[in-house]
Amino acid sequence: MRAIVFDAFGGPGNLRLAEVHKPSPAANEVLIEVHCASVNPVDWKIREGMLAELFPYEFPIVPGWDAAGVVAGTGKGVTAFHVGDKVFAYCRKPKVQHGTYAEYVTMAAEAVAPMPRNLDFAAASTIPLTGLTAWQSLFDAGKLSAGQKVLIHAGAGGVGSLAIQFAKSAGATVFTTARGRNHSYVKGLGADAAIDYTREKFVDAVRALAPGGIDLVFDTVGKHVQRESYKTLKRGGTLVSIIDLSESGEAEPYGVRTSFVFVSPNGGQLREIAALIEGGTVRPAEYEEIPLDRAAEAQERSRTGHVRGKIVLNIR
Repeated sequence: MRAIVFDAFGGPGNLRLAEVHKPSPAANEVLIEVHCASVNPVDWKIREGMLAELFPYEFPIVPGWDAAGVVAGTGKGVTAFHVGDKVFAYCRKPKVQHGTYAEYVTMAAEAVAPMPRNLDFAAASTIPLTGLTAWQSLFDAGKLSAGQKVLIHAGAGGVGSLAIQFAKSAGATVFTTARGRNHSYVKGLGADAAIDYTREKFVDAVRALAPGGIDLVFDTVGKHVQRESYKTLKRGGTLVSIIDLSESGEAEPYGVRTSFVFVSPNGGQLREIAALIEGGTVRPAEYEEIPLDRAAEAQERSRTGHVRGKIVLNIR
């Protein structure tokens, strides 16, 4: 089968299109014929070796953790899926090696879910990693509920675009940071207020909007943005980060809770997200489709950190 692979950590030039062995599903696994795979920042971070100490790996590595496609086979014990079913999945495995920039990938059936019926493969492929990241951050770690106020950083990005919609559907008041040119986009997703972080201090803006402080900050940026974000929270509030957490002592003076989330595969949560999409409450982030053989370009654009929405690789 065709796949993008790399044989050593390094720059985008290490990515190459190759013929590799087609996998077979083990017990309780699903074989997915991948039609589209979306690109995420974690893809280029893995390629550069930035996560080498976090995950076991083996070369050659096929990058990619997002997939939308058709069930091409099932392993022993799989009863929920059948050949021909349209599915999507966040395909992170215990070892980094067999990813989704390929014509086929296997994944544990419990991590796979039926595709939203109103999406095509490209749109569906943008959902799993970003959707589960936002869901687990807001609801599992952040305990967000109706009536609360939340600040979502980088609302125009892949994660932020879905986080705004999830928070709004839960009945929260949503503030988000985004460049001015993206304000109409994030407000169209449901943000109650958009803050141009290039023109004003987001702390001052949030304080003006919510003088008593907010309940939750969803940090997708880290560093100084994270440190400043504590100042927007009310005592007893929560900061959830998907980037990194500074020393725990930084949060103590503010009397707030902190949590770090590294997204986990979860087919059940994908089914909940699919239901929101099918019901019209949530829509995918904007995305651009490009061919598989331009994967290096896609990763470099992702690395800039200023992609609105997602980039999707067409596998077929």
